[in-house]
Amino acid sequence: MATEAKRVKVGDASERLQDFLQWCDRVGLVLSKKVCLSTEGTVADYGMLAKEDIEEGEILFTIPRSALLHQETTNVSGLLKKEKSSLESSSGWVPLLLALLYESTSPESHWRTYLSLWPGFKALDHPMFWSKEERDKLLKGTGIPEAVATDLSNIQREYTDIVLPFIMRHPELWNPNTHTLELYTQLVAFVMAYSFQEPQEEDDDEDDEEQRAPNPPMMVPMADMLNHISKHNANLEFNPDSLKMVSVRPMRKGEEVFNTYGQMANWQLLHMYGFTEPYPENSNDTADIPVACLYQAAAQDIQSEPERQLFDERFKVLSQMMENAAFVFSNHGCLTDSELHSALKLLCMSQEEFSEFRDNEGWEDDDEDDDNKISQAFSNEGLPDLKSSWKRLIHEAARLTLRSYGDAELESDRKLMEDGADLKGRSSRRWRALQVRFGQKVILHRLLELSAS
Repeated sequence: MATEAKRVKVGDASERLQDFLQWCDRVGLVLSKKVCLSTEGTVADYGMLAKEDIEEGEILFTIPRSALLHQETTNVSGLLKKEKSSLESSSGWVPLLLALLYESTSPESHWRTYLSLWPGFKALDHPMFWSKEERDKLLKGTGIPEAVATDLSNIQREYTDIVLPFIMRHPELWNPNTHTLELYTQLVAFVMAYSFQEPQEEDDDEDDEEQRAPNPPMMVPMADMLNHISKHNANLEFNPDSLKMVSVRPMRKGEEVFNTYGQMANWQLLHMYGFTEPYPENSNDTADIPVACLYQAAAQDIQSEPERQLFDERFKVLSQMMENAAFVFSNHGCLTDSELHSALKLLCMSQEEFSEFRDNEGWEDDDEDDDNKISQAFSNEGLPDLKSSWKRLIHEAARLTLRSYGDAELESDRKLMEDGADLKGRSSRRWRALQVRFGQKVILHRLLELSAS
């Protein structure tokens, strides 16, 4: 992962790496002679480098499914399966986390050498391990402090209500003095940062596919050593008997091998994985405009109590229509364009149109509601040509969103970006927070320009 997180001592890391490679040989994990794992020349503690030129489509390594660590391969799989109903949770991660609690502390664990690559899981530096004061100061306005608060609340509830009672029922395998909430939280971060989820098999019945629960996460040795960038050069393929990392474009000797964790904005990368891509390299960066800011923007024209009641009625309808709590903008326009289109159309319609909309329980589709036209209208190219009333609401909502950062201007952050080497050396956390904050504010400032009357 592309991070400036503190590195472990090179000597210790190299020794653990050699032990891991020997373990790979024992479990049948096949590594191409054209690549090598390294603690140097990579963007994080560990990474993979090309030892020779590599062509597109070459297999870099193959992992037998027997080497994967999940709830069905752990030494306590039988017990987890037997008590499956008592381990259900909103996250769906409890069985894997219980497996990790056991395997990471058992001297006889089949995966002990693999898990030893992360001693005590102490090097993880997700924002959940920052102090609340640090999160609130450095990440104000980004949405990360709120996401972390939700995470920590859910983790504590899951541990207290599900994990601890299970541990207490099986003292021969788990010990609450060893398998603490602190270790559980560290393992949650480990799963967030390093686990994989196998894609669902394609199904012709789209409705049936939407109803199926996602596959549970699993740990994939070797694959989780690869770091991420949006312009990656390798991809993990799932096969019946094994998983294979395959090059997706040519690589030169000495180049780092990068996997992708998906189309992730910097705030998502920092929240889930503890790192960011340097600005402006992350082509998937986004900024959110909360629905609450659109509410405030639209409410500014209210001049009487009857108008307030009518407005609140409209917004109640809008809240029922919205699937998300925010409108998402990228460097190219609005990614939630259909929702924003519906919101603006509802808020800006006349009282007569709203009455008709309510009586008809919605509006009839017309030419303006064509998905392609909506997408074009809310792209950077189309935004300046929107109705003036719509642009005004977008503009004001963006301005209100920028105020939530404390310092809405770009120049102070731009100066810090220019002095990046010094900041990076003094505080990795401040540097990563700046990458998130600056990328979001650039998008919002561009939106102000595009929506200006």
